[in-house]
Amino acid sequence: MEAIVKLDSISAYNKMRGVATQHPLISMLDLSKARSLPEKTFNFSLYAIYLKELKCGELKYGRNNYDYQEGTLVFIAPGQVLGVQPRVTKAPELKGRALVFHPDLIKGTPLGKHIAEYSFFSYDANEALHLSEKERQIVLDCFEKIGYELEQSIDKHSKKLIAANIELFLNYCNRFYDRQFITRESIYGGIVERFEGVLNAYFSADTPQTMGLPSVAYCAGELHLSPNYFGDLIKKETGKSAQEYIQLKLIDIAKEKIFDTTKSVSEIAYELGFKYPQHFTRLFKKKVGYSPMEYRSLN
Repeated sequence: MEAIVKLDSISAYNKMRGVATQHPLISMLDLSKARSLPEKTFNFSLYAIYLKELKCGELKYGRNNYDYQEGTLVFIAPGQVLGVQPRVTKAPELKGRALVFHPDLIKGTPLGKHIAEYSFFSYDANEALHLSEKERQIVLDCFEKIGYELEQSIDKHSKKLIAANIELFLNYCNRFYDRQFITRESIYGGIVERFEGVLNAYFSADTPQTMGLPSVAYCAGELHLSPNYFGDLIKKETGKSAQEYIQLKLIDIAKEKIFDTTKSVSEIAYELGFKYPQHFTRLFKKKVGYSPMEYRSLN
């Protein structure tokens, strides 16, 4: 089995790329002046953001292959695994930027408290951010500001200013992803209808009795999307989280089943995938305003 190389410090990462370390917790690389990563599998203990400005080789990200295109941003969070695949043709010169930083850099900053809210760090590689030319210029401008701070002597303002500029960059990426959900609608079009189809198939079979309640991860997998990307798409389309949507579908089906007076509330709960009937009763009352038995009596 191939050994996985752990990258747990900025200095180790910079050494592998053949560049000097300016700051112990963050590095900004011009990829045209850095060595390529060796063809190995890496476990990152760092945040890494790559802007590739030239098609330049295939990466394996988790279990998926991804071929970088021009103007593409890919985000890696601590704990993720990235594999560099052998090139089948002579690689062109690398061109682009890489921003790599240690989680300790943002501890105690506003960004540190909210970094988990940037869900694109958990997107699959095939869900990378594809930039327009104008967006690419904004990204480069953000990188320029971070690079400027790295050229200054470290003082009491450095950490706050660097973290603030990273946060500004990530906020722009949120906006760019919202745009991508719209412009790539042909790829993900009809996502709500397809989601409905997955849920209908799930509840029309005996799947709930064997697998329990449908999860967001299950539905995302059926649609060949990562859970976070799928969740963000559904939120964008419906204004509800994917979990909320599943619960509403569940309640809608439950209402129909409750009209069958030959079945007890417990039987209905088990049919829907609940382990404990009281959990079903609690959710139903929360969403409908009445308990299942009260709803049955009213109707």
